[in-house]
Amino acid sequence: MKRSKLMLMVALAIGVVFTAGQVMAGPVEIQWWHAMRSARGEVVKTMVKAFNDSQDKYRVVEVNKGNYDETVNAGVAAIRAKKQPHLLQSFEVGTQTMMLSGAIYPVYKLMTDFGYKVDWNDYLQPVLSYYMDADGNLMSMPFNSSTPVMYYNVDLFKKAGLAPLSKDKPVTWDELGDMLKKIVDSGVPGGMVTAWQSWTQIENYSAMHNIPFASKNNGYQGLDCELLINNDKVINHITRLKNWMGDKRFFYGGQKYQGPKAEFLAQHAAVYIDSISGIAKLKKAVKDFTWDAAPLPVEAWMTQPQNSIIGGASNWVLKGHKKKEYEAVAAFLEFLATPDMQEYWHKETGYFPITKTAYRSLKAKGYYDEQPYQEVGIKQMTRRDPTVISRGLRLGYFIQIRNIINEELELVWNDTKSPKEAMDSAVKRSNEQLRQFEKIYQ
Repeated sequence: MKRSKLMLMVALAIGVVFTAGQVMAGPVEIQWWHAMRSARGEVVKTMVKAFNDSQDKYRVVEVNKGNYDETVNAGVAAIRAKKQPHLLQSFEVGTQTMMLSGAIYPVYKLMTDFGYKVDWNDYLQPVLSYYMDADGNLMSMPFNSSTPVMYYNVDLFKKAGLAPLSKDKPVTWDELGDMLKKIVDSGVPGGMVTAWQSWTQIENYSAMHNIPFASKNNGYQGLDCELLINNDKVINHITRLKNWMGDKRFFYGGQKYQGPKAEFLAQHAAVYIDSISGIAKLKKAVKDFTWDAAPLPVEAWMTQPQNSIIGGASNWVLKGHKKKEYEAVAAFLEFLATPDMQEYWHKETGYFPITKTAYRSLKAKGYYDEQPYQEVGIKQMTRRDPTVISRGLRLGYFIQIRNIINEELELVWNDTKSPKEAMDSAVKRSNEQLRQFEKIYQ
């Protein structure tokens, strides 16, 4: 065989192998570890499938790693083992730790690097401000953002001779106290329960009343901050709740949401404070009574209440991957933020649509005329521009700090400590955590 013919055959064979290799390689695959389970997990699967079906260049593999704590712990272990996913969902209390971890690819830089001109002004600013650095750069992409609201049993209110609550103007805590007394007097076992007590009764209470939760503008201006929750206003609020326990206007149903939600569903309590993400669960669970939502109560002296602050989680892009994989991450994050995806996410879960465009689209379609309680949290969180106090919290070891606050509040509810003793102890113990964090990350 002549050499030229042999070379041609070899070249053709190489071309066939190369082409086959391209076909066999398939789309670029990225991993997203998240904490969305049950109904929310099914919504996540639907959104990921929609992205994967919309194009053939990239493929997202979503993996549930348990609850928030378990997901973050799995992410930390994976980073140490250099087997980290491309995207990791972390709840809001882990923000400071993630920012200083040295393991993240800031989302504002990612989107710019891959040519996405994102109009950040179109995003809900109280959501963005929680995940920005000191220079105003967005470090992670908001995903499931929430805020607490007050759910109430319309039938039990009516039984006690009470009218439905306004969805715009919050009642005062004094007014709510009078209502709860009438409800208990009408034969209801209890008045109010609250989920996530640190988040709802101290963190958001402080933000809406523009009371510093911590020094250094709630930690945004330095790691050398200290907690300030043993102030007179917070102590008076906790004292009021403790006093309400005496005549059943308030009772403790547990730290998180399972216990308080169960009490509300059983109609053992007429008022239930929890995240807006509880809307989807209430829609499915409540069969035998009418419920509605209203803004969180405020003090009578706070005539212009500030915005509430967010809960939930954001998606962090982790370092250590290839350029083509980050191209896929940027495309996926852009897809999640589209109006269609944000409207779907909001409708199915109760979490905020994080862009104003999606919010305006829902309003124009009359969605909030049909589902008015879905708008309560949005209005509450956007009723004022955030101040340096109400924009959020930026604390190291915040997961541990929130657990400390919950432990100290339990000691108030079971008569072991006075509200002042508990808040003083929470400050002391939390400051020890802050100093440890400062020492590590300074």
